Amino acid sequence: MRAVVLEQYGGPEVLTLRDVPDLEPGRNEARVAVAATALNRADLLQRVGKYPPPGPKPEFEIPGLEFAGTVEKVGPEVAGWKPGDRVFGLLAGGGYAEQVVTHERLLMRVPDGLRIEEAAAIPEAYFTAFDALTEKGVFRPGDAVLVHAGGSGVGTAAIQLARLMGAGRIFATTRTPKKAPRLGDVGADRPIVGDFAEIVTQETGGRGADVILDFVGAPYLEENLAAAALEARIVVISFLGGSHANLPLSEMLRKRLRLVGTTLRTRPVEQKMALTQRFAREVLPAIAAGRVRPVIDRAFRLDEIAEAHRYMEANRNFGKIVIAIR
Repeated sequence: MRAVVLEQYGGPEVLTLRDVPDLEPGRNEARVAVAATALNRADLLQRVGKYPPPGPKPEFEIPGLEFAGTVEKVGPEVAGWKPGDRVFGLLAGGGYAEQVVTHERLLMRVPDGLRIEEAAAIPEAYFTAFDALTEKGVFRPGDAVLVHAGGSGVGTAAIQLARLMGAGRIFATTRTPKKAPRLGDVGADRPIVGDFAEIVTQETGGRGADVILDFVGAPYLEENLAAAALEARIVVISFLGGSHANLPLSEMLRKRLRLVGTTLRTRPVEQKMALTQRFAREVLPAIAAGRVRPVIDRAFRLDEIAEAHRYMEANRNFGKIVIAIR
């Protein structure tokens, strides 16, 4: 099969498309012929050597945290899937390839009416947003939600999911003014460019945001505390602006805040299975009904993977960047 392999770390030019051996599924696994995958910021970090895949170093280091395609072959103990089924799911790595092998309980069925490219854009962004809102952010219907980097894949997913679950008011920030109107199209009540704490506080009648999803990190910490409501939950998903900041503990204590960090990739596979099954029960029906839809900026071919990375690094995308494998 063809795959994009990291033979060294560095710029987009190190992404090497080459032939590697075909994969064989284990007893509880399925081999999927991948039709499409999608880019994530984690892929950029892995490419420069800052986000290695969990576990022992593989013979071929293939990036890619999600996939959609068709089941080709199943292990002898797989009962729920058969060749020809359209499936998609989350990976710890390996998505930039024509084949992936994964446990049967990490697979979800692609709903009728959902294009395979759309399915490929769902797992990493929507799982991250769903988990951050519900598990880490303890979201309750009526909560005011503040989503940073609203034009990112996870940001657009979080806005839609907050709307689906009954958020009272949704604020979304962007550092790119031309992206602001599109945040409203996705479902944000109040797109914000620049400083946000005063706007959020004023427009919630002085209360603040109950759940804050942050991808920026250090530069936003103190303003997040100012924008937070009493007993708010601040979930740090990434730290694109920096990882070290001063933490005003007096504000944390005064408002009784919770500051929580999260990542999906390094979690035990059992936790990923549980999240997959819960997502399939609680969110996939809304996707099938068209109430939630992934926002896709554009698609690249697999042999254009370096260009796709450059496009994301330039922060040109609104929503997800898809890679067509077949």
